[in-house]
Amino acid sequence: MSDSVRIATRGSELALWQANLVAALLPTPTEIVIVETEGDRSADRNLAEIGGQGVFVKEVQQKLLDSQVRLAVHSAKDLPSAIVGGLEVAAWLARADPRDVIVGSLLKDLPRGAHVGTSSTRRAAQLLALRPDVEIEILRGNIRTRLKKGQRMDAIFVAAAALERLDLHPPVMEILEPEVMLPQVGQGAIAVECRSDDFEMLGLLASINDRDTQQEILAERSFLQVFGTGCSLPIGGFARAGEDGLMLYGMVAKSDGTRVLRAAQSGDEPIELGRSLAKNLIERGALELLSVAEPAE
Repeated sequence: MSDSVRIATRGSELALWQANLVAALLPTPTEIVIVETEGDRSADRNLAEIGGQGVFVKEVQQKLLDSQVRLAVHSAKDLPSAIVGGLEVAAWLARADPRDVIVGSLLKDLPRGAHVGTSSTRRAAQLLALRPDVEIEILRGNIRTRLKKGQRMDAIFVAAAALERLDLHPPVMEILEPEVMLPQVGQGAIAVECRSDDFEMLGLLASINDRDTQQEILAERSFLQVFGTGCSLPIGGFARAGEDGLMLYGMVAKSDGTRVLRAAQSGDEPIELGRSLAKNLIERGALELLSVAEPAE
């Protein structure tokens, strides 16, 4: 392989960090291709208003489909649960910390009626379940922008992995355990996508794939796919791989936090485990909380 491998990515500082990590792991020359997405162009709007699913990946994936690049790098949490025909996630890099972080205050120290910034309905619903008195403020932008905007609020939520990768250390912060705030499906993981018929890339990427992360993300995405949604509804999913197989945790909530359903299940086969856990929550009324008529096939 003599030509440079062109890698498509969003242009944010975090996205470029992730793309450069992939480039460093490959034994070939590479070229980073920056792609602007709908999510980037609509940075002042709520994600749910602009479609929710795929707003940070569609344009990047199109570069692959058009054969303008050979690889695309995504934050796994941004990938819709539905697979794009002709493309394949051929590598999941070893996962960073998947947990959420509250910045600006410890959770127990939030004042009554606190103003808390997040654009995530999942985070908002879980916080409101614990503290129905807080006021949620929509907060979008890259990680540094959110930290700056957050200075006028009592606290904000961010992903631990983003802080870790960019070596950011807010003076007041608390990492929230999954028992308190269940993470988003795929949070902390990096997905590397290529065309399904690019066998050279498929083989190359197999060497940088982390099997434990792959098993965890497959279980989480299988769970999410049953509900037919991406990141715009209050659903959390988090799997841990261990010697005895996988443990998968799932959460579905009403957006106002008045009802939260949680479940956990273990298993060896990630796809079936995800579906089984989703079925468990559906039998307990999850679809009614989400106002979803029927589960996805």
